[in-house]
Amino acid sequence: MNIPLENSYAEDLPGFSVSWSGEMVPKPEIALFNDALAAELGLEALNSPEGAQILTGAKTLPASKPLAMAYAGHQFGNFSPQLGDGRALLLGEVMKDGLRFDLHLKGSGKTPFSRRGDGKAVIGPVLREYIMGEAMHALGIPTTRALAACTTGEDILRQNGREPGAVLARIASSHIRVGTFQFFAARQEVDRLKQLADYTIARHDPDLAGQEDRYLQLLIRVADRQAKLMAQWMAVGFVHGVMNTDNMTISGETIDYGPCAFMDTYDPQTLFSSIDHAGRYAYGRQPLMAQWNLARFAESLLDLIAPDDADKAIQLAGDVVNDFMGKHLRYWQDLIRAKIGLHGQGDDDQKLLSDLFQLLEGADVDYTSFFRNLPDAEQTAALFAEPSAITAWHARWQNRIAQESRSTDAVFTTMNTVNPLYIPRNHMVESALQEATDTGDLTQARRLIDVLSNPFTEQHNAETYTRPAPENSAPYRTFCGT
Repeated sequence: MNIPLENSYAEDLPGFSVSWSGEMVPKPEIALFNDALAAELGLEALNSPEGAQILTGAKTLPASKPLAMAYAGHQFGNFSPQLGDGRALLLGEVMKDGLRFDLHLKGSGKTPFSRRGDGKAVIGPVLREYIMGEAMHALGIPTTRALAACTTGEDILRQNGREPGAVLARIASSHIRVGTFQFFAARQEVDRLKQLADYTIARHDPDLAGQEDRYLQLLIRVADRQAKLMAQWMAVGFVHGVMNTDNMTISGETIDYGPCAFMDTYDPQTLFSSIDHAGRYAYGRQPLMAQWNLARFAESLLDLIAPDDADKAIQLAGDVVNDFMGKHLRYWQDLIRAKIGLHGQGDDDQKLLSDLFQLLEGADVDYTSFFRNLPDAEQTAALFAEPSAITAWHARWQNRIAQESRSTDAVFTTMNTVNPLYIPRNHMVESALQEATDTGDLTQARRLIDVLSNPFTEQHNAETYTRPAPENSAPYRTFCGT
């Protein structure tokens, strides 16, 4: 098979990774294949028995130089100077319209960075990342994307016993992380740090190449991308669950869907991860944690921002970090204003928004359904056990909408383009993953992915996908999958 791959990360950054190959597996098979994404990138040939071998790491493409990337990271606030791809391989890069996209495997076996892990993945977490990534893409949120989910014919030991082995093949603008920079900064390898920064700029911000202050400008660009990404997460109620610095990309894409989930009812303390005992990465703390991660990125760039003046470097980088929250709030307010149909500026808009979230907190109202039903006063009131407060707010909102320069119908139509009808509801995701794990049947997963691919438009026979979790459901908990 001749898939044209380039290997700029391997060739331009020697010493930044370890050349490695995936492990042989007994029975590689493609369980899910993203035909649309493959067609965009010219990778259709991978949907084949030979492709299954390649996408599990058991066979290497002629043009591929597979490698495990080195990186460090703060995990739940604690710094690990060496993490790296412990169960992943970068196969190379696909070129499309002058842009470079990584072809990357997750779960392909041990690497020199595996530490005590087995390097494997199982079908449940692989399907979760496939479903979540494709849902986020359909919602318009920057994300890595699944190309394929493959089974391996192995049984892998996990906390609940043996589960079917699997490998995820995913596509990303790059897999360069804050932790990648931390790896070399911690070793005070300034020359390699500069090399990495220049490579990153050439790949993600080529207009900065050659500028005298390009490293400061890179920090500013990353801050902007992450501020916007956090606003997008918060607007749809997404909880990542493990926002370590090795899970924060320089590209601004969502990566590594481990213990992630979508919030059912609005609560800033919403938490799903089974290992986040202190609530570090709860829903409402995500912007703060992104700022904290950005500060770690800024620290890694200090020797490049002002090599001969440490105080100046700290001042310049600190200003960017300090500006992050204001920038994030502006993005978030724009998105929430759009969700409730506001375009022009009203004198009381800020209070209208703050009052809304005070009403939602503790009301046990489905977050997604609330915004989708907002145009209908009766449907909105029916969501609340005590509707009087929201009825009064809704009247204020209707008066505000009447001040818009657009017709009410136009406002409501526009709202439906930003308020999804379908999200990956936790009980439905869990049901699909459990069925695949227990029986190997991916029917639920396929149907869920299909519905989520068009989240804003009502679909035939898809009403069940709009329903909240059943009453009295147990608190939802998610796991990393390792």
